Amino acid sequence: MGATAEGAIGATPRRTTLLSIALASMLVALKLGVGLGTGSLGLVSSGIESSGDVIAATLTFFAVRLGGRPADPEHPYGHRRAENLGALGESAVLLAGGLLVSVQAIAHLLAADQAPEIRWYEFAVIAVALIVDLSRALVSGGAARRFQSPALRSNAFHFAADMLGSVAVLIGLLSVDAGFAQGDSIAALVVAAIIFLAATRLIAEHANVLMDRTPTEARAAAESAIADVGGDIELSRLRLRESAGRYFADVVVTVPPGQAVVEGHHAADEIEAALHDALPGSDVIVHVEPRRSGVDLRERVLGIALAEPLVREVHDITIFEQEGSVSVSLHLKFPADLELAAAHEVAERVEQAICAWPSVTDVQTHLEPLERTLPARPPDAQADSRAKAEIERLVKERTGADPERVKLLWTDAGRVLFLTLGGHPGQSLSDAHRLAGELEEELRQQLSDIADVVVHTEP
Repeated sequence: MGATAEGAIGATPRRTTLLSIALASMLVALKLGVGLGTGSLGLVSSGIESSGDVIAATLTFFAVRLGGRPADPEHPYGHRRAENLGALGESAVLLAGGLLVSVQAIAHLLAADQAPEIRWYEFAVIAVALIVDLSRALVSGGAARRFQSPALRSNAFHFAADMLGSVAVLIGLLSVDAGFAQGDSIAALVVAAIIFLAATRLIAEHANVLMDRTPTEARAAAESAIADVGGDIELSRLRLRESAGRYFADVVVTVPPGQAVVEGHHAADEIEAALHDALPGSDVIVHVEPRRSGVDLRERVLGIALAEPLVREVHDITIFEQEGSVSVSLHLKFPADLELAAAHEVAERVEQAICAWPSVTDVQTHLEPLERTLPARPPDAQADSRAKAEIERLVKERTGADPERVKLLWTDAGRVLFLTLGGHPGQSLSDAHRLAGELEEELRQQLSDIADVVVHTEP
């Protein structure tokens, strides 16, 4: 997302917060002015609570501004947890206001003070407060859902609690007007209880986020999404942390040790896509490891050998089973310029690791240099024509059919033959491989300048 788009997203929460500050300031003036003028503790307590709104909304304004900053080297996960801190600050303000209201209400009840005067404009102030709080709750709630802002979400919850407090004050004033003198003080205590409940909820929600507590439903959704990817992928570790409504996932999965790097990368891409679907907007890092458990001996041998950085290829893994013991042989390919002593040291580590497997008593490694890129030479058309004719004759004698493709490459080491054969219906892989090996040997004998023969069999 570009800087312009980020700025636009950050501007709307800030405008919403500034509007909340202005409206809360207006309500403070109305409630305190009318409450003090008429002696209504309910309106005064509601005014005190609304003054907490002004402070809380101011904290939210700065938290939203700070939280909108992009990630940097010192804050790689961004600054959005500033909004959680702002919500905790708002909770502290609420607790202080609730305590003050409680003390005043209890003092009025114990002193049996005179009931407040009932005036029509008290009900007008409450009506205005209900309308303003309803509009603020709707606007802040919508903005919180749209921008995943916990600070705005806490404001929306706070404004909804204000509405309940205003209703309680309204009932208190109506009860006083009906002759129940203590109704106003009791209404003030109800407002204090609402304040305490709202503060407790905010503290529990945002303290859990700051302590990196992963919601159960988010973890379950992530695990289900990874399981649905299927294949040979197994989840080894999943860590989730939330920052202002956005999840950061650290995933470790295991794949068969012989799986190619490109296949492992594809598996990681699939997991990232699945988690983005399950947890929209999440930031996902996937680490792929070779599986160390639940694999057979051949896969274990392959995984051990490929774990050595200097081992570039592993082939011809053979397992010999005798009574009560197993012997293993394998070929290891190293960089061609590597010293024999260094290659031997690596091979010994591989042999020792394989011997640690139960029942393996003996391991033999064959060390090979990795083939270098062969430089090409200009072809000899006449020599190639004679060679192709001889190759086609030998193939037809051996298989009863012409080869499907014959290609000769000229290198400094000699000619390399690419030969494609047509197989027979029902032919096994072992039979095809044996025939290819026999043809390779015969072609090397008949064509002395052949450096290598690569036979491919089509079904």
